[in-house]
Amino acid sequence: MTGRDHDARLAELEQRIGYVFNDRALLREAVTHGSVDNGARKKRDYDRLEFLGDRVLGLIVAERLLDEHQNEQEGQLAPRYNALVNKHACARAARAADLGAALVLSPSEEANGGRGKEAILADICESVIAALYLDSGFETARAFVTKFWGEAFDDVKSAPRDAKTALQEWAAARKRGLSYVMIKQTGPEHAPHFVIDAVVDGYPPVRGEGGSKRDAQRAAAAAFLKEREKHG
Repeated sequence: MTGRDHDARLAELEQRIGYVFNDRALLREAVTHGSVDNGARKKRDYDRLEFLGDRVLGLIVAERLLDEHQNEQEGQLAPRYNALVNKHACARAARAADLGAALVLSPSEEANGGRGKEAILADICESVIAALYLDSGFETARAFVTKFWGEAFDDVKSAPRDAKTALQEWAAARKRGLSYVMIKQTGPEHAPHFVIDAVVDGYPPVRGEGGSKRDAQRAAAAAFLKEREKHG
């Protein structure tokens, strides 16, 4: 992709998110995957921005939940928060904004379908949130979350149970043992990525991924329950 082509994609992205960057280089950094390099000098990629974006997103969501559920304590707010701040939620928002179309990838990552990978889409979503925050402040980042999380905030108003709790109850009702098995951990220390299987005696294991062991376990539990729903 030429520089002109990518500038056009960045402009299209700005139109989709409804914000024009003052510092276009910041947006370019936010959509550049770590697989890309420039000869001997590695290009700036979204790794550091992702670190910040995760925190900004968490604050935006926590603040809104406190405002919308003023009579609830932490134990009631936490499942809602966890349903809104995770890799799956970020990837959904990235798809809604079509962030993948603006990604800068190495040829090998492009060939491996990187533009549509859940983990990469989740990462770029967080990095774009950070770029918006750095370029224009908290309210601009909040506007992005409000727009691209869409109805997700309404979806959690019914106080969803934590998926791990729901699976534990499901397994106990059937007198089945439940365990979580670590498959692998990748990524840098400040932004690890975990892959974990939910294992229920007598059933095939179901895999989940997340930025923490807890998130990966929740994702695995949710995927297991969804799989059981399909099979009745």
